[in-house]
Amino acid sequence: MSANSRLTVAVHALAWIGLNERLGNGIATSEQVATSVNTNPVVIRRLLGELRAAGLVKSQRGSGAGWTVTRELAGITLLDVYEAIDPGPLFGMHRGEPKQDCVVGANIQPAMNSVYDRLEQTLRAELAGTTVEDVLRDVLAPH
Repeated sequence: MSANSRLTVAVHALAWIGLNERLGNGIATSEQVATSVNTNPVVIRRLLGELRAAGLVKSQRGSGAGWTVTRELAGITLLDVYEAIDPGPLFGMHRGEPKQDCVVGANIQPAMNSVYDRLEQTLRAELAGTTVEDVLRDVLAPH
């Protein structure tokens, strides 16, 4: 299994666009963001489209086309970003129903649901308590 990097890439894009605006460079293109992320601009456009649908960014077409954030980075939590790009549950169950005449198969889902509910509450609280501004501050801090 591989880790899902969509949240990281989405926060990267928002932080880059916000910093770009802060530096007076105006609107950011998906190509510029993609260069920083080191990915294809199509990947960035798709992700930014999801962020636009959630009201976190807006796009401009035509001459001077590109992306801007819709509010201050301090007003965008990582939970906002997470819910914009991955609104489903964090953890899933089996694709098919486990064997019900097996003690483990019949009881694994309720047991795991309990664990997953606690984990998801903790994750959501952490994401809600961290803003894109917090991340950008850490990015810009001397290392």
